[in-house]
Amino acid sequence: MTFPPNFAEQGSLFFGADYNPEQWPEEVWPQDIALMQDAGINLVTVGVFSWAQLEPEEGRWNFGWLDRILDLLHDGGIRVDLATPTASPPPWLGHRYPGSLPQDADGRTLWYGSRNQFNPSSSAYRRAAASVTEALARRYGSHPAVAMWHVGNELGQVSFDDETAHAFRGWLQKRHGSLEELNAAWGTAFWSQRYSSWEEILPPRRAPYIGNPAQALDFKRFTSDELLSLYRLQRDIIRRHDPEKPVTTNLMGFFPGADYFSLAPETDVVANDWYTDPADPGSRELGALTHDLCRGLGSGRPWLLLESATSAVNWRSHNVPKAPGALRIDALSAVARGADGICFFQFRQSAAGAERFHSAVVPLAGADTRVYRETAALGKSLRALAPVTGTGVPASVAILFDWDSWWAAEESARPSERLRVMDQMLSFYRPLLRHGIAVEVVHPGSDLSRFALVLAPNLFLLRAAHAEALEEYAAAGGAFLAGPFTGVADENARLATGRFPALLRRCLGVSGEEWVPLAKPAAVAFASPAAPAGTAYFWAEDLRLDGARALACFSSGPLAGKPALTHHPYGSGQAWYVGADLDDAALSAVVMDAVAAAGITSVFSGGLPDDVEAVHRGQWLFLLNHGGVRRSVRAPAAGTDLLTGHRAGPDLELEPYGAVVLELSGSARNNVNDETIRTTHEIH
Repeated sequence: MTFPPNFAEQGSLFFGADYNPEQWPEEVWPQDIALMQDAGINLVTVGVFSWAQLEPEEGRWNFGWLDRILDLLHDGGIRVDLATPTASPPPWLGHRYPGSLPQDADGRTLWYGSRNQFNPSSSAYRRAAASVTEALARRYGSHPAVAMWHVGNELGQVSFDDETAHAFRGWLQKRHGSLEELNAAWGTAFWSQRYSSWEEILPPRRAPYIGNPAQALDFKRFTSDELLSLYRLQRDIIRRHDPEKPVTTNLMGFFPGADYFSLAPETDVVANDWYTDPADPGSRELGALTHDLCRGLGSGRPWLLLESATSAVNWRSHNVPKAPGALRIDALSAVARGADGICFFQFRQSAAGAERFHSAVVPLAGADTRVYRETAALGKSLRALAPVTGTGVPASVAILFDWDSWWAAEESARPSERLRVMDQMLSFYRPLLRHGIAVEVVHPGSDLSRFALVLAPNLFLLRAAHAEALEEYAAAGGAFLAGPFTGVADENARLATGRFPALLRRCLGVSGEEWVPLAKPAAVAFASPAAPAGTAYFWAEDLRLDGARALACFSSGPLAGKPALTHHPYGSGQAWYVGADLDDAALSAVVMDAVAAAGITSVFSGGLPDDVEAVHRGQWLFLLNHGGVRRSVRAPAAGTDLLTGHRAGPDLELEPYGAVVLELSGSARNNVNDETIRTTHEIH
């Protein structure tokens, strides 16, 4: 199941916003719909935070207002993504059923008066959530306005209470089978932690000192599974009443609270929330990586940006607004990377409540504002981009990511807290972004044969089956580049004995005996005189060559003379290992050498100008300027700009926050991806 068929037939992208009509008098509603029509909005999410409005008291329903707004939206040609309101329970639920409220690791209850105040394992909460979902699905399952369904909102709640402890024990029994197996998996011989009965086991509550890392990892897995079961509970109720329309929920990109590789396959379309930070120069890089994750979660299929901001948000410590033009370019970046729709939170800015200062399509100042005019202009751009609907983003490079590994890698009492997974992800990703090389973020258990190059910036936790698949990938002709602190632990966070990375030593041809956090930076010298000198800032590894050759060695510091970067031919392929946190210039050279060795070429071989993003989607090349300075860029060929209908290129001047979407001829398209396609077929 994919996007609603009525949209696909029209060949139009989604464009919309969260709409909360219950916050406004009904006489405002027709004005809102007229403004939606003026802006080109064709989809609104309704009902996300309306539980108290729908069920003001337990079992007493109030659907009249929702009936009226759905009818008005339908009459106005606006489709509805109807949400279950289960992310924000009404006060009566927590008051009447205190067990529905979550507790933190210190045993403190988190009370109503905000949102997310529910315990995912609470039977009282689940009954109430099922009841309101049932009522909505029964009443609106065949309503003509409803185009898709939206379960909850940003699932990520966690609780450490007694009911959760009971559910956790049940989950552990299914996972480990017996106490003996659990004790072995958790290594409870350490610190006299051996459990003699299931009842002794608790969530990882506050303790006097460092907790058990295997227990913490299993609890994160359990919590993720509880959130998945909440999604399934509501989805399955909806499907009984409406088996045709897509059901989804809004993810949050690289969010540490849930494993989206488990959750995303349960949705009919991957939907994500992304909020660019205008004050952070690196935010666009994380945004691009997040969009590439969304494609990876959907096995390369188009996805939906379900929430973003028109300007400032309210929840950062210093909420910088977007510069004029940034609203459009942020949205086009998501479309370029596979989004078939762009939605904002929210349509009309709230005058009351915690998000009073969050931007919206219609600010408190009204429609005669820059933000509304820019939103309407974006609507026009998205209508021009309708032909890209449903097309893919051909990626020759995979970046491996695993929530289990992320959780395990950043437990306390590790060699250094400075080596962080997301920092490593971005470090390996930046060179590819700068050269316009398409990437997909995928799970280590994915089919890797369609990629010419696979990067593992940090896979601390590595299952034996995934290590074997990586070896097979390289042996069959693939190119594999692994970053530091990879292949260290098994699925229970138990460190492998012997030299690291134990499961990848044969493939990588190198092994280590000690991780060496650095007291001060160490210089790295490359064997090739053409390569830049490098620096390791805080991380190094004491490595030995076991068949690989050193491409770079430490030239100062405690490991002077020892390898920092290695290369190893393996079968028909090759593998690299980076045993340090190399600076951007040095790591960029390493990544681009691997790109070249994998047979991948970029039409932007010299790199893109600062702030410029290039993405090839379908038969179109998106060239986007994310900065406030005019940039010159040379496209591979001239073409028709889909946004204007005019011929453009190959030499282009991108205005500040300017965009060109070139429809390339067949020969120009082939030039963009010829080497990628050839190499990929060789791997097959």
